[in-house]
Amino acid sequence: MRLWRVVLMLLLAVGAAAAAVAWWWLHRPLPIASDPVELSIELGTSPREIADAWVRAGVMTEPIALYEWFRWSGLARRIRAGSYEVTSGTTPIRLLEMMVRGDETLAVVRLNEGWTFRQIRAELAHADALKPASAALSDAEVMRALGAPDLSPEGRFHPDTYAYSKGSTDLAVLTRAYRAMQRRLADAWQERAPDSPLRTPDEALTLASIVEKETGVVADRGLVAGVLVNRLRLGMPLQTDPTVIFGLGVAFDGNLRKRDLQADTPYNTYLRTGLPPTPIAIPGNAALLAAVRPEPTRALYFVARGDGSSEFSETLTDHNRAVNRYQRKLGAP
Repeated sequence: MRLWRVVLMLLLAVGAAAAAVAWWWLHRPLPIASDPVELSIELGTSPREIADAWVRAGVMTEPIALYEWFRWSGLARRIRAGSYEVTSGTTPIRLLEMMVRGDETLAVVRLNEGWTFRQIRAELAHADALKPASAALSDAEVMRALGAPDLSPEGRFHPDTYAYSKGSTDLAVLTRAYRAMQRRLADAWQERAPDSPLRTPDEALTLASIVEKETGVVADRGLVAGVLVNRLRLGMPLQTDPTVIFGLGVAFDGNLRKRDLQADTPYNTYLRTGLPPTPIAIPGNAALLAAVRPEPTRALYFVARGDGSSEFSETLTDHNRAVNRYQRKLGAP
Protein backbone atom coordinates (compact mmCIF):
# COMPACT_ATOMS: atom_id res chain seq x y z
CA MET A 1 0.00 0.00 0.00
CA ARG A 2 1.32 3.37 -0.91
CA LEU A 3 2.41 5.66 1.92
CA TRP A 4 -0.10 8.39 1.09
CA ARG A 5 -2.95 5.89 1.43
CA VAL A 6 -1.71 4.83 4.83
CA VAL A 7 -1.48 8.45 5.96
CA LEU A 8 -4.98 9.20 4.66
CA MET A 9 -6.45 6.20 6.49
CA LEU A 10 -4.73 7.26 9.69
CA LEU A 11 -6.07 10.81 9.35
CA LEU A 12 -9.57 9.51 8.74
CA ALA A 13 -9.31 7.24 11.77
CA VAL A 14 -8.07 10.10 13.95
CA GLY A 15 -10.83 12.36 12.65
CA ALA A 16 -13.49 9.77 13.40
CA ALA A 17 -12.12 9.25 16.91
CA ALA A 18 -12.01 13.01 17.53
CA ALA A 19 -15.59 13.36 16.32
CA ALA A 20 -16.69 10.55 18.65
CA VAL A 21 -14.95 12.20 21.61
CA ALA A 22 -16.50 15.57 20.73
CA TRP A 23 -19.98 14.02 20.48
CA TRP A 24 -19.50 12.30 23.84
CA TRP A 25 -18.30 15.53 25.50
CA LEU A 26 -21.14 17.66 24.11
CA HIS A 27 -23.78 15.26 25.47
CA ARG A 28 -22.13 14.58 28.82
CA PRO A 29 -23.16 16.67 31.89
CA LEU A 30 -20.50 19.18 32.82
CA PRO A 31 -18.89 18.58 36.23
CA ILE A 32 -19.50 21.58 38.51
CA ALA A 33 -17.84 22.67 41.74
CA SER A 34 -21.13 23.61 43.42
CA ASP A 35 -24.82 23.43 42.59
CA PRO A 36 -25.68 25.83 41.07
CA VAL A 37 -22.76 27.61 39.41
CA GLU A 38 -23.64 31.25 38.74
CA LEU A 39 -22.27 33.73 36.22
CA SER A 40 -23.18 37.25 35.13
CA ILE A 41 -22.18 38.07 31.55
CA GLU A 42 -21.62 41.73 30.79
CA LEU A 43 -22.51 43.31 27.45
CA GLY A 44 -19.52 43.11 25.11
CA THR A 45 -17.86 40.11 26.74
CA SER A 46 -16.15 37.97 24.08
CA PRO A 47 -16.97 34.25 23.65
CA ARG A 48 -13.45 33.33 24.79
CA GLU A 49 -13.85 35.45 27.93
CA ILE A 50 -17.24 33.84 28.60
CA ALA A 51 -15.71 30.35 28.38
CA ASP A 52 -12.91 31.36 30.77
CA ALA A 53 -15.42 32.93 33.17
CA TRP A 54 -17.58 29.78 33.35
CA VAL A 55 -14.52 27.72 34.31
CA ARG A 56 -13.48 30.26 36.95
CA ALA A 57 -17.03 30.23 38.32
CA GLY A 58 -16.95 26.46 38.84
CA VAL A 59 -17.64 24.60 35.58
CA MET A 60 -14.94 21.95 35.67
CA THR A 61 -13.76 21.58 32.09
CA GLU A 62 -11.13 23.04 29.80
CA PRO A 63 -12.02 26.62 28.81
CA ILE A 64 -10.62 26.08 25.32
CA ALA A 65 -13.09 23.23 24.83
CA LEU A 66 -16.03 25.48 25.75
CA TYR A 67 -14.75 28.27 23.54
CA GLU A 68 -14.25 25.99 20.53
CA TRP A 69 -17.77 24.62 21.02
CA PHE A 70 -19.21 28.16 21.10
CA ARG A 71 -17.24 29.07 17.97
CA TRP A 72 -17.89 25.84 16.03
CA SER A 73 -21.65 26.02 16.74
CA GLY A 74 -21.93 29.33 14.88
CA LEU A 75 -23.89 30.77 17.85
CA ALA A 76 -21.03 32.43 19.72
CA ARG A 77 -22.03 35.96 18.69
CA ARG A 78 -25.64 35.35 19.72
CA ILE A 79 -24.80 34.83 23.40
CA ARG A 80 -26.68 37.46 25.39
CA ALA A 81 -25.65 39.43 28.44
CA GLY A 82 -27.39 38.49 31.66
CA SER A 83 -27.08 36.47 34.84
CA TYR A 84 -27.23 32.68 34.48
CA GLU A 85 -26.97 29.55 36.56
CA VAL A 86 -25.80 26.03 35.69
CA THR A 87 -27.12 23.10 37.67
CA SER A 88 -25.96 19.49 37.78
CA GLY A 89 -26.89 17.66 34.59
CA THR A 90 -26.24 20.63 32.30
CA THR A 91 -24.42 19.62 29.11
CA PRO A 92 -22.30 21.92 26.92
CA ILE A 93 -25.16 21.93 24.41
CA ARG A 94 -27.66 23.02 27.10
CA LEU A 95 -25.26 25.65 28.41
CA LEU A 96 -24.98 27.34 25.03
CA GLU A 97 -28.73 27.11 24.39
CA MET A 98 -29.34 28.78 27.74
CA MET A 99 -27.09 31.72 26.90
CA VAL A 100 -28.67 32.35 23.52
CA ARG A 101 -32.07 31.96 25.24
CA GLY A 102 -33.19 29.05 23.09
CA ASP A 103 -34.21 26.93 26.07
CA GLU A 104 -37.90 27.37 26.76
CA THR A 105 -37.58 25.76 30.21
CA LEU A 106 -35.79 28.88 31.51
CA ALA A 107 -37.50 31.91 32.95
CA VAL A 108 -36.12 35.35 33.75
CA VAL A 109 -36.65 38.08 36.30
CA ARG A 110 -35.37 41.64 36.06
CA LEU A 111 -34.19 43.69 39.06
CA ASN A 112 -34.06 47.36 38.11
CA GLU A 113 -31.77 50.18 39.13
CA GLY A 114 -33.30 52.37 41.83
CA TRP A 115 -35.53 49.67 43.33
CA THR A 116 -35.95 49.26 47.06
CA PHE A 117 -35.85 45.84 48.70
CA ARG A 118 -39.63 45.98 49.04
CA GLN A 119 -39.93 46.34 45.26
CA ILE A 120 -37.45 43.50 44.71
CA ARG A 121 -39.42 41.15 46.94
CA ALA A 122 -42.67 42.07 45.18
CA GLU A 123 -41.10 41.34 41.78
CA LEU A 124 -39.75 37.98 42.91
CA ALA A 125 -43.12 37.05 44.40
CA HIS A 126 -44.72 37.41 40.95
CA ALA A 127 -41.87 35.88 38.91
CA ASP A 128 -42.79 32.95 36.69
CA ALA A 129 -42.23 29.51 38.25
CA LEU A 130 -39.98 30.85 41.03
CA LYS A 131 -40.52 29.08 44.36
CA PRO A 132 -41.26 31.65 47.12
CA ALA A 133 -38.84 30.27 49.71
CA SER A 134 -38.54 33.69 51.36
CA ALA A 135 -42.26 34.47 51.49
CA ALA A 136 -42.58 33.82 55.22
CA LEU A 137 -39.26 35.44 56.13
CA SER A 138 -38.70 38.96 57.40
CA ASP A 139 -36.10 41.14 55.69
CA ALA A 140 -33.64 40.37 58.48
CA GLU A 141 -34.29 36.63 58.13
CA VAL A 142 -33.70 36.85 54.37
CA MET A 143 -30.30 38.44 54.95
CA ARG A 144 -29.51 35.78 57.54
CA ALA A 145 -30.35 33.11 54.98
CA LEU A 146 -27.96 34.80 52.55
CA GLY A 147 -25.15 34.68 55.10
CA ALA A 148 -25.21 38.43 55.85
CA PRO A 149 -27.14 38.68 59.14
CA ASP A 150 -25.74 42.07 60.14
CA LEU A 151 -26.53 43.93 56.91
CA SER A 152 -29.56 45.90 55.82
CA PRO A 153 -30.93 44.48 52.56
CA GLU A 154 -31.22 47.91 50.91
CA GLY A 155 -28.89 48.38 47.97
CA ARG A 156 -27.31 44.95 48.35
CA PHE A 157 -28.54 43.33 45.14
CA HIS A 158 -27.11 43.96 41.70
CA PRO A 159 -29.64 45.15 39.11
CA ASP A 160 -29.63 42.72 36.21
CA THR A 161 -31.71 40.20 34.28
CA TYR A 162 -31.49 36.83 36.02
CA ALA A 163 -32.20 33.64 34.09
CA TYR A 164 -33.13 30.61 36.18
CA SER A 165 -34.44 27.09 35.82
CA LYS A 166 -38.13 26.78 36.53
CA GLY A 167 -38.45 25.50 40.07
CA SER A 168 -35.55 27.54 41.41
CA THR A 169 -36.18 29.53 44.59
CA ASP A 170 -36.29 33.28 45.06
CA LEU A 171 -33.50 32.87 47.63
CA ALA A 172 -31.28 31.39 44.91
CA VAL A 173 -31.85 34.46 42.72
CA LEU A 174 -31.26 36.79 45.67
CA THR A 175 -28.03 34.96 46.46
CA ARG A 176 -26.75 35.51 42.94
CA ALA A 177 -27.78 39.18 42.96
CA TYR A 178 -26.18 39.71 46.37
CA ARG A 179 -22.89 38.13 45.33
CA ALA A 180 -22.89 40.09 42.08
CA MET A 181 -23.28 43.37 43.99
CA GLN A 182 -20.47 42.39 46.34
CA ARG A 183 -18.20 41.91 43.33
CA ARG A 184 -19.27 45.16 41.66
CA LEU A 185 -18.83 47.11 44.86
CA ALA A 186 -15.37 45.65 45.49
CA ASP A 187 -14.33 46.50 41.93
CA ALA A 188 -15.67 50.06 42.22
CA TRP A 189 -13.96 50.57 45.58
CA GLN A 190 -10.63 49.75 43.98
CA GLU A 191 -11.28 52.56 41.47
CA ARG A 192 -12.03 55.26 44.08
CA ALA A 193 -10.38 58.65 43.81
CA PRO A 194 -7.38 59.12 46.14
CA ASP A 195 -9.02 62.13 47.82
CA SER A 196 -12.45 60.52 48.29
CA PRO A 197 -14.04 61.34 51.67
CA LEU A 198 -15.72 57.93 51.65
CA ARG A 199 -14.20 55.67 54.30
CA THR A 200 -15.68 52.27 53.48
CA PRO A 201 -17.25 50.39 50.56
CA ASP A 202 -20.59 50.58 52.40
CA GLU A 203 -20.40 54.37 52.38
CA ALA A 204 -19.73 54.21 48.64
CA LEU A 205 -22.79 51.98 48.19
CA THR A 206 -24.95 54.39 50.19
CA LEU A 207 -23.79 57.42 48.21
CA ALA A 208 -24.27 55.52 44.93
CA SER A 209 -27.86 54.70 45.90
CA ILE A 210 -28.59 58.41 46.40
CA VAL A 211 -26.94 59.28 43.07
CA GLU A 212 -29.09 56.62 41.39
CA LYS A 213 -32.31 58.09 42.78
CA GLU A 214 -31.33 61.71 42.14
CA THR A 215 -30.46 61.38 38.45
CA GLY A 216 -32.71 60.86 35.49
CA VAL A 217 -29.95 61.44 32.94
CA VAL A 218 -26.86 59.23 32.88
CA ALA A 219 -24.61 62.16 31.94
CA ASP A 220 -25.51 63.97 35.20
CA ARG A 221 -24.45 61.20 37.57
CA GLY A 222 -20.84 62.31 37.88
CA LEU A 223 -21.83 65.92 38.65
CA VAL A 224 -24.54 64.93 41.14
CA ALA A 225 -21.97 62.76 42.92
CA GLY A 226 -19.54 65.69 42.80
CA VAL A 227 -22.05 68.00 44.52
CA LEU A 228 -22.81 65.43 47.22
CA VAL A 229 -19.11 64.76 47.84
CA ASN A 230 -18.47 68.52 48.11
CA ARG A 231 -21.18 68.74 50.74
CA LEU A 232 -19.76 65.81 52.66
CA ARG A 233 -16.34 67.45 52.71
CA LEU A 234 -17.79 70.73 54.02
CA GLY A 235 -20.07 69.09 56.59
CA MET A 236 -23.17 70.45 54.84
CA PRO A 237 -26.42 68.47 54.94
CA LEU A 238 -26.94 66.54 51.72
CA GLN A 239 -30.57 67.76 51.52
CA THR A 240 -31.81 65.10 49.10
CA ASP A 241 -35.51 64.35 48.75
CA PRO A 242 -35.09 60.61 47.94
CA THR A 243 -33.56 59.93 51.37
CA VAL A 244 -36.46 61.71 53.08
CA ILE A 245 -38.96 59.73 51.03
CA PHE A 246 -37.21 56.47 51.90
CA GLY A 247 -37.33 57.38 55.60
CA LEU A 248 -41.09 57.94 55.40
CA GLY A 249 -41.55 54.39 54.10
CA VAL A 250 -45.11 53.30 53.35
CA ALA A 251 -46.40 56.55 54.89
CA PHE A 252 -45.23 58.45 51.80
CA ASP A 253 -48.24 59.05 49.55
CA GLY A 254 -46.38 60.37 46.50
CA ASN A 255 -46.53 64.04 47.49
CA LEU A 256 -43.53 65.39 49.42
CA ARG A 257 -44.70 68.14 51.76
CA LYS A 258 -42.93 70.67 53.99
CA ARG A 259 -43.88 68.68 57.08
CA ASP A 260 -42.17 65.63 55.55
CA LEU A 261 -38.92 67.58 55.24
CA GLN A 262 -39.24 68.38 58.95
CA ALA A 263 -39.92 64.78 60.03
CA ASP A 264 -36.84 63.67 61.97
CA THR A 265 -35.95 60.19 60.72
CA PRO A 266 -32.43 58.74 60.38
CA TYR A 267 -32.80 59.31 56.63
CA ASN A 268 -33.76 63.00 56.73
CA THR A 269 -30.67 64.56 55.16
CA TYR A 270 -32.18 68.03 55.58
CA LEU A 271 -31.94 67.72 59.35
CA ARG A 272 -28.89 65.46 59.66
CA THR A 273 -25.43 65.79 58.20
CA GLY A 274 -23.47 62.99 56.59
CA LEU A 275 -24.74 59.91 54.83
CA PRO A 276 -27.89 58.08 55.93
CA PRO A 277 -27.38 54.83 57.86
CA THR A 278 -27.99 52.50 54.88
CA PRO A 279 -28.42 52.67 51.11
CA ILE A 280 -31.89 53.65 49.94
CA ALA A 281 -32.06 51.66 46.67
CA ILE A 282 -29.99 49.46 44.40
CA PRO A 283 -27.54 51.46 42.29
CA GLY A 284 -26.33 50.49 38.85
CA ASN A 285 -22.69 50.30 37.82
CA ALA A 286 -22.65 53.88 36.53
CA ALA A 287 -23.86 55.24 39.86
CA LEU A 288 -21.30 53.13 41.74
CA LEU A 289 -18.45 54.49 39.65
CA ALA A 290 -19.78 58.05 39.95
CA ALA A 291 -19.81 57.73 43.74
CA VAL A 292 -16.18 56.65 43.98
CA ARG A 293 -14.88 58.87 41.15
CA PRO A 294 -17.17 61.92 41.03
CA GLU A 295 -16.77 64.54 38.35
CA PRO A 296 -14.73 67.50 39.67
CA THR A 297 -16.99 70.49 40.24
CA ARG A 298 -17.31 73.52 42.50
CA ALA A 299 -21.09 73.22 42.52
CA LEU A 300 -22.86 72.77 45.85
CA TYR A 301 -26.44 72.74 44.59
CA PHE A 302 -28.56 71.17 41.88
CA VAL A 303 -32.22 71.24 40.96
CA ALA A 304 -34.26 69.17 38.53
CA ARG A 305 -35.13 70.94 35.28
CA GLY A 306 -38.21 68.80 34.73
CA ASP A 307 -36.85 66.86 31.77
CA GLY A 308 -34.75 64.41 33.78
CA SER A 309 -31.64 66.60 33.77
CA SER A 310 -30.38 68.93 36.53
CA GLU A 311 -29.18 72.52 36.80
CA PHE A 312 -26.00 72.88 38.87
CA SER A 313 -25.02 75.99 40.83
CA GLU A 314 -22.00 77.08 42.86
CA THR A 315 -23.80 79.68 45.00
CA LEU A 316 -27.08 79.73 46.89
CA THR A 317 -28.16 82.84 44.98
CA ASP A 318 -27.75 81.07 41.64
CA HIS A 319 -29.46 78.00 43.03
CA ASN A 320 -32.48 80.00 44.17
CA ARG A 321 -32.74 81.49 40.70
CA ALA A 322 -32.67 78.02 39.20
CA VAL A 323 -35.35 76.86 41.64
CA ASN A 324 -37.56 79.79 40.67
CA ARG A 325 -37.06 79.03 36.99
CA TYR A 326 -37.47 75.27 36.95
CA GLN A 327 -39.55 74.46 40.05
CA ARG A 328 -41.65 77.54 40.74
CA LYS A 329 -41.99 78.42 37.04
CA LEU A 330 -41.26 82.10 37.62
CA GLY A 331 -39.47 82.54 34.30
CA ALA A 332 -35.84 83.10 33.39
CA PRO A 333 -33.66 84.83 35.98
